[in-house]
Amino acid sequence: MVEKKSKTVKKAPVKKAVAKKAPVKKAVAKKTVKATIANNKSKIAAYKPKKGEKYMSAAMKKHFVAVLLLWKEHLKDEMQKTFDHLRAKGETYADPVDRASQEEEFAFELRTRDRERKLISKIAVSIEQVKQDDYGWCESCGDEIGIKRLEARPTATHCIHCKTLDEIKEKQLNG
Repeated sequence: MVEKKSKTVKKAPVKKAVAKKAPVKKAVAKKTVKATIANNKSKIAAYKPKKGEKYMSAAMKKHFVAVLLLWKEHLKDEMQKTFDHLRAKGETYADPVDRASQEEEFAFELRTRDRERKLISKIAVSIEQVKQDDYGWCESCGDEIGIKRLEARPTATHCIHCKTLDEIKEKQLNG
């Protein structure tokens, strides 16, 4: 028997050419200035008082009137949507369970709209207070209510200290 010797040729490992990476320049993220929204009902940015600006200046009053008017319009639009919805879905169902479910839904929407109706009257009172230069001042102690509080609740009539005291008294009386 004749054996053939096969020659195994070992190949030298081939070095892969490593591509040099270009120095990576860190991208400088451009700061996009997003205006914070005063409240979720309005699309007006929160008021930033200028250095040395007095409380409830003409610019502040103008800002809060714009916030109040926009909020009032938003509430009126929501009320109109509800009335349109009630008219469109005003069909009566033969099944008592379906009818009861529909009436419960309508009652809930009407309660919500009633609260909003009362809020619209508070907004009107706040706009009138701006005209009389009484807006932004606490009805109990006469101190500033504060811009941040007014941004959170534009119809606020008491500063945070008086409101906290009122809530504590109410809690003690009502248990």
